[in-house]
Formats: sequence, C-alpha cells, structure tokens
Amino acid sequence: MRKYLIFAIVVLTGMTFALTAFAADYHIGIMTPTVSQAEDDYRGAEAVVKKYGDVDKGGIIRHITCPDQFSTEIETTITQLVGLADDPKMKAIIVVEAVPGVTEAFRRIKEMRPDILRVVASPHEDPAMVASVSDVVVDIDRINWGWRIMAAVKKMGADTFVHISFPRHMSMELLARRAAVFREAAKQMGLKFYLETAPDPLSEVGVAGTQQFLLEKVPAWIEKYGQKTAFITTNSAHHEPLIKRIVSHGGIYAYGDGPSPIRGFPGALNVDLSQEKGDWPAMLAKVEKAAVEAGASGRLGTWRISLMYTEAPALTDHVIRVLEGKAKIADTDAILEIYKEHTKVEMFGDPYIDAATGMKVKNMMLLSQEPYVFGVGPLDMSDVVIPDNINEIR
Repeated sequence: MRKYLIFAIVVLTGMTFALTAFAADYHIGIMTPTVSQAEDDYRGAEAVVKKYGDVDKGGIIRHITCPDQFSTEIETTITQLVGLADDPKMKAIIVVEAVPGVTEAFRRIKEMRPDILRVVASPHEDPAMVASVSDVVVDIDRINWGWRIMAAVKKMGADTFVHISFPRHMSMELLARRAAVFREAAKQMGLKFYLETAPDPLSEVGVAGTQQFLLEKVPAWIEKYGQKTAFITTNSAHHEPLIKRIVSHGGIYAYGDGPSPIRGFPGALNVDLSQEKGDWPAMLAKVEKAAVEAGASGRLGTWRISLMYTEAPALTDHVIRVLEGKAKIADTDAILEIYKEHTKVEMFGDPYIDAATGMKVKNMMLLSQEPYVFGVGPLDMSDVVIPDNINEIR
C-alpha cells in the first residue's frame, strides 16, 4: 500500500504552517553533472529535491553527481549509479547528461533490479545503445533543430556559419550528424560553412584554459570570416567567452548547445540573476535588457527556458505518474505534454531515427523549442521545411 502525505495548510493561533507536499513509499535517484560542468542540469535537480524532498530528510529524491572528469572516471560513474540500486525503495533512476559509463551502469542495474525504471536525458554514448538498456531516452533534437538553426541565423542576417568543437564531442553521433546537417543546410540556403576547433575543457588545459583560448581567438575569427558570421559551439564552457567576444567585436551567436538565457549570458553580459533565480520570464527579460543595452540586439539567440533545466523536473513528474499507474513509461506523447507543462513554451517533438538502421527507436524522442532572439523576440519557424531525407545526411 502506497503512503501519501497530502499537502495541507494549517492555521493555528494566527500562524500559517505548510506541511510537506509529497511522500511515497518509493525513492527516485537523479544523477547530473556538477554545477561547474552543467549548471542548468544541476539546478533542475535541485528544484526536484526542493519539491519532493531529499531521501535523507524523509523525501523521495536522491540526487548525486557524476565526476567532473567523467571521460576518464567512467568506473566512478558506474559505481555511483549502481549504488543507487542498493536502496530497496529505489524505483526509478533518471540520468540527465548521460555521460560515458551510464550504459554499462544501466545494464548492470537492469540485471540486478529489473523493477527500477531507467530514464536518460542527453546521452553522450551511442543513442541506440543507451536506449537498449533504458526504458526511455530524451534528447535535444540536434537533427531537425540543426536545420532550423541555419534558417534562424539566415533570418538574423548571417552569410557565414562557423561550427566550433573538439574531437571528443565530434565522436558523439548526434553532434556529428548535426554538423553534417549544418553543412548541407548552409549549402542549400546559400551560407558559407567552416569548422573550427577549441580545446576540450576536460583536457589538461581545463575550463579556464579553453575559455582563455576563445577570448583570444574569437576576435580573429570574426575578422577572418566577417561581421555577418554566426557561431555555434558544442560545449557549455565555451558559451560565455564566445558570447562576450561576439557582443564586443561583432558577429552572431547561433544559439548555444542546450540553449538557455542563463547559459553563458549572465557572465558575458555581467548580469546578476540572484534576485530572479527560478523565474524564467524575469531572467530572460533581464538578460535581454542587458544584451540590447550592450548593442547586441538581433545578434544573440537562445530558448526562453533551458530544456536542460527542465529535464529533471519533467522526467521526475513523468516517472511519478508512471509509478502511480497514470502513464506508460515510453509514451512519448505524454512526455512531450509534461515538458510543455514545465516550459510553458511551444515545444517540438520528433522520433529518433537510428543512423545505422534507418529505423525509429520507439523509446527515444527528440525535443526542441521555438528560437528567441534578444531585441527581436520569437522567430517564426513555421515556414522552415525540413527535408525528407534529413536522417540520411552524414
């Protein structure tokens, strides 16, 4: 029998007391990167803990983080995830930013505790492989959205597109496929396309080194390719220095990887969002005001709310509905609707097509939002036609 503590307000001698909002006889584990690697992911999990309570304090959420050097500490990631399954009350594990090691961890958990639901957002490993050991996988739509990005930057006035990344990221299937989509879209839309490399923040230079590299290099790239060049980078640590130099030297910011008004913009524009924390419309408005005042109106793109922040809250609510018998775990329509509830913006959902087989992966879906440009507002993408063969572009 499941146990519930129903939300109640008790008024006693003129004072109001709010009782704990939720309790159940199961636990849900969430793994995210640390704040330094992916703040949006981490803050989203923090919001879930605040809503449903920490296991150690009588709640239902156990939030853990993967190592900062996750590419070289794979066994640590595996051990931490498998350790969650030692809790007899654990009934679901959600991994936001499924770094290397998650597939193996889920394989072991599936064998030892098949009753535990396994949910992934943003897999770093081969998507079809991750899906094979997961109940459901959700990711940003880097394929269809890749085409829409090119259409968006053309509307913003770009005539050139520069893609910045490094070998580790380009070994990830969806990022590599998106780069190919960028190249083909640029060709069909009449934009010039170039590849540039920046240091991997997980390399020996670290986050500080790769950010310094971009601060020094971006002005030279803008001079080389021109003021009408749109830039995109595949790494969150690159965002702030890239935005900062685009604001001061020209060019166009073609949305970050995992677009968010709080990813890179506050530091680049010197915006303090401590008072607006958690209020996405207010944070968006404050960052937009700073961008316009800095002379970057029409040149910086984002999404109105971070999908990365939304993943832990949305997927937790979906899992709770599944555990309570109100939804099916791999119902992608239900997942899209719950994301819409959390983002309160227009969302696009598309199936994932495996590159090797050309087949739809039934338990994996791709999500994206309507783009937003500071000083302009939402960009209408209704006239953008996605080619029928987009999943064949390599």
